[in-house]
Amino acid sequence: MEPEDTDASAPPAGPAPDDAAPTGSTGNTPDTAGTAEAAGADETDDAGDTGATLGAVQVAVEELWPESLAEGWDEVGLVAGHPSAPVTRVLFAVDPTLEVIEEAVEWGAELLITHHPLLLKGVTSVAANTPKGRAVHRLIETGTALLTVHTNGDSAVGGVSDVLADALGLQDVRPLTQAANGLPEEGIGRVGDLADVETLGDFAARVFGILPAVAGGVRVSGDRDGLVRRVAVCGGAGDSLFDQVRASNADVYVTADLRHHPASEAREAALNDRPYLIDVSHFASEWLWLPAAAEALGNVLADQGHDVEIRVSTTNSDPWDFILTPG
Repeated sequence: MEPEDTDASAPPAGPAPDDAAPTGSTGNTPDTAGTAEAAGADETDDAGDTGATLGAVQVAVEELWPESLAEGWDEVGLVAGHPSAPVTRVLFAVDPTLEVIEEAVEWGAELLITHHPLLLKGVTSVAANTPKGRAVHRLIETGTALLTVHTNGDSAVGGVSDVLADALGLQDVRPLTQAANGLPEEGIGRVGDLADVETLGDFAARVFGILPAVAGGVRVSGDRDGLVRRVAVCGGAGDSLFDQVRASNADVYVTADLRHHPASEAREAALNDRPYLIDVSHFASEWLWLPAAAEALGNVLADQGHDVEIRVSTTNSDPWDFILTPG
């Protein structure tokens, strides 16, 4: 989740291997398959046809991550592409950077699905002398469609924060803030309980261990030996949810992009030093969703009789390359 347009860059990536780990990550990455396949005929039911149309994929995406769940400020859905175009390969990624687009083109994907929008704010030009303009031109020139699943992917059941909560073993999970147009279990952020009490230090180490390795690592505010059980999470930037986190009685809050003043004010307002704060990479916190999303879309398309290969991008689009720390 993020309330404003942000650009991200990444080292150039070559052709995507079958392993789904982002380029540059280490063993701190979930072990995920690179593809999800489904067998069947396309929506025309012609015996010799395979794959789906872009329109059919849109229907499947809407079933999983309804656009009605998107926040009012957000821009989600189809950005480029013709609904009647055939789709046999889909690439999932966090960011629609030029490097990610090239990865999709080199693999032969007709559709790129990203979490972050390419065009969140209004534009008056997509001239190719700007990064976003070059991205739009490259997509159209190569016949690569782009579809965005952003805050609707955050809010939906099985979305970004649900995957993060599952990876941390949270139980009795509910949204931090309920969706205006969704089910009771849909909304931004999640809060739940660990099976057993842990120290903040041990829990932070587990957070570090489940995320793709990025330069920024994991930052922690709080007593290393303090005990935690109730955990609030929000994939992406979540410093707008501090009121909801406090109301949930969470012992610790895991999110990304914690700015100095909101974090400092949250610590000042802490009750019995809670909630502790764990600040993670925006990219890493949302990358966890990609393998789950790819599998979910593959299952829906398979149920609809479509043969589509789905892969998770290996491009690490976290914008930071290295970090210096004391000691």
